[in-house]
Amino acid sequence: MMTSMETREAWLKGRFGRRGDVMARLLSLAAAPTFAVMALVAAMAPDDMICGAMQGSFSLQGMVPMYALMCAFHLAPWLRLFR
Repeated sequence: MMTSMETREAWLKGRFGRRGDVMARLLSLAAAPTFAVMALVAAMAPDDMICGAMQGSFSLQGMVPMYALMCAFHLAPWLRLFR
């Protein structure tokens, strides 16, 4: 368990050795494409599925804008990768 003074990177390094850094980078790169795929699936889903029946086609309250925003917020690791 992580102590309050220990950073996440130090905990990963102690727990997994050098593999912890690699695992953390790969996991951070997985978020944005996952949310992008979820946005596409939600956009192509029939209107009567899950929450889609209660939303209009261009509503900003639906699942598609939420997943698109989550994808945008998780783009930082990809931007650092291509910087």
